[in-house]
Amino acid sequence: MAGFKPLVFSGVQPTGNLHLGNYLGAITKFVALQQSHDCIYCVVDMHAITVWQDPVALTAQIREVTAAFLAAGVDPKRHIVFNQSQVHEHAELAWVFNCVARIGWLNRMTQFKEKAGKDRENASLGLYAYPSLMAADILVYRATHVPVGEDQKQHLELARDIAQKFNNDYAASIAAAGHGEGFFPLPEPLIQGPATRVMSLRDGSKKMSKSDPSDYSRINLSDDADAVAQKVRKAKTDPEPLPSEETGLEKRPEAQNLVGIFAALAERSRADVLAEFGGAQFSSFKASLVDLAVAKLGPIGAEMKRLTADPAYIDSVLADGAERASAIARPNMDAVKDIVGFIRRR
Repeated sequence: MAGFKPLVFSGVQPTGNLHLGNYLGAITKFVALQQSHDCIYCVVDMHAITVWQDPVALTAQIREVTAAFLAAGVDPKRHIVFNQSQVHEHAELAWVFNCVARIGWLNRMTQFKEKAGKDRENASLGLYAYPSLMAADILVYRATHVPVGEDQKQHLELARDIAQKFNNDYAASIAAAGHGEGFFPLPEPLIQGPATRVMSLRDGSKKMSKSDPSDYSRINLSDDADAVAQKVRKAKTDPEPLPSEETGLEKRPEAQNLVGIFAALAERSRADVLAEFGGAQFSSFKASLVDLAVAKLGPIGAEMKRLTADPAYIDSVLADGAERASAIARPNMDAVKDIVGFIRRR
């Protein structure tokens, strides 16, 4: 992406109970990315309130997500970790983007339809305009890359469309201000190999979810070692031994899920795991999975517990990150105001 410094932006909503799916699907990738990229990791609390949040719970959840980042190995000194609402340029740019994006574009966003459900008329305007804010989150830093899951690919495409339309609509003003052919990059999705799709421990056909009424359906990142071990032991299985090849996992969702979890935690392929455990009964496989899960997740849960007991420290990390994020966002937003034709304080 010529002319733009490579920069990764990613955000996580603080909506309670981070679990193994969040860890394997996003947080481990954040940790890996920081070895090769400059990264900005944001707790997107403004996105969270597109549906009503209890204020006391929201505060705790912002700190819990931050604690999970730190406990998993994200380095807040080398990279930027902050919560979105501390950097007002996100909201300012989102309004500009609301005026650039077209209603027809937002009408095509499938995630709004899924989240609003049948009661669409009663959904918040924020939920509808969520993708404009997501575009602003990325582009206020002129970030070039975004790690995305399947559910966010459409929103990233919209961010690219908004950036392109802004660059086109204001081309003369952008050039006159010395920014060349385009002020915003067209951010690229960052693909980091096949995603780990973690399913419920009670039903291998459903995704692991914080909203499942059974706590035994998921491993929470805040679980201690005993809870992790107990949940793995009680995970649903079938009566057949494990197959020796991946094709043998077809139509066996619980077996496929547990093998996938083992492979992701061990950083091995499923084929490699089955080569070791093929023909074994679930009892012996689960014993090995318990040892692995406790070794990997136990320290994270313990560190999260330690960090969340010290909210002043977490708040200091977020404040430091917000100050460093603002140092990037503020001049970019000032430039946008000049390009659009606003008069600003100098």
